Amino acid sequence: MSRNAPRTRPTRQAYLTLALATALTGTLVACESSAAAESTAAHAPAGRPSAVAAQKAQLEKLDALAQQVVDAGAPGVVVRVDQGKGDGRVIEIARQAAWSEADHTLAAGDRFRMGSNTKTMVATVVLQLVAEHRLRLTDPVEKWLPGVVPDGDAITVRMLLNHTSGLFNYTLDPDVLKAFTGQDTRIWTPRELLAAGVRHDPTFAPGTDYAYSNTNYIALGLIAEKATGRALDGLVEQRITGPLHLKNTHLVTGTDSDTDADADADAAKDAPLAHGYEPDADHLGPLLPPGTPAGTAFAGPARSAGYVDTTGINSSTEWAAGGMVSTAQDWARFDKALMSGKLLPSALLKEMQTTVAEESQFPDRRYGLGLEKVVTPCGTVWGHSGQVPGYSSEAYTDATGKRTVSVLTSTIFGLASPKPAAANQALVNAAACAMLDKPIPAASASASPAA
Repeated sequence: MSRNAPRTRPTRQAYLTLALATALTGTLVACESSAAAESTAAHAPAGRPSAVAAQKAQLEKLDALAQQVVDAGAPGVVVRVDQGKGDGRVIEIARQAAWSEADHTLAAGDRFRMGSNTKTMVATVVLQLVAEHRLRLTDPVEKWLPGVVPDGDAITVRMLLNHTSGLFNYTLDPDVLKAFTGQDTRIWTPRELLAAGVRHDPTFAPGTDYAYSNTNYIALGLIAEKATGRALDGLVEQRITGPLHLKNTHLVTGTDSDTDADADADAAKDAPLAHGYEPDADHLGPLLPPGTPAGTAFAGPARSAGYVDTTGINSSTEWAAGGMVSTAQDWARFDKALMSGKLLPSALLKEMQTTVAEESQFPDRRYGLGLEKVVTPCGTVWGHSGQVPGYSSEAYTDATGKRTVSVLTSTIFGLASPKPAAANQALVNAAACAMLDKPIPAASASASPAA
């Protein structure tokens, strides 16, 4: 449920990686298999030859970079770039390692678990309630969740939205961590997740600093439910996925987190769910920092190249902090609607884009209300990123919402060692530049990931 950046940094894999990988400097054995998948420039009607040629060149560069990510060890990657020119031309790429094809043939339209991109959608619902005067950004948590959050009188809705509450990140709780990695199949309720967070001491006094915490968004989900009397997944459907016709997007809840129920939910969607993978215990170990609980590893069926299939892992630990499932195309439609002002009044969209500094080691990122401002090599973008077992997602737009980019990868820790990290960084930089219709940096276009 964390996020990377268009300049990928494995140390920023906040969610499991905030707990386990604040210093991912180990070397992972690279996958030995070759990549095999599809690569397409979808919906490419006739246009000016120069424009068509330029996009073809971008496609070729991005395709080569996506292949480098897979060759470096990642199980699979999807890239989608829409330059917002209204001519129907969209770049779509899917690449995967040959060994993963037995589970699923990866396509650009597949659904992925979106991790902390969920926060942007939940924040949008909360701000819609603010627009309707059902909530206020200055409301204390105690008003909506009395007696649940210590010092709740001093923590406001705004502080939850921009991670200045000081609440401990529940995903660092040892019991939650076991469920997150699949070692424990217990189904967690949102109130249990919130309780797991607040039973730890706060990180700082409310409003005095910034620290990314998934606990904030569990509290926001519960507040939205309390203010409306409706379940959060129903609110998301009523207010966002339904009106925008996002037919392959839904919020996974604690009641459908088991494998069978998830499969039923998948069957109701047009797009299949891509498989996600993480390094097995032997390959994960070198990537974990000192102090990681002994025996920490992802559960799942063993696969070749040192991976396990994490697709069926219990996802009840995510909910409002990271439980959305979507496709690159659906999420682009959401991002466009949000940034173009179709989902929020202009004053509240401006509030959403009012940012605070994140950790000092990440000067290119600032956090708003469920939305991040990120400086890339080719310009500023808005969006979020996220990670849940087997899935990494990065989704961004320009300031107008006309242009969108998504890079979805079927692993977190498969990108953690230097070689795949460098390859992924080059790909995301290049994709962001292509979205902004800027030349792909020469270093990205010709990058050979360092060993």
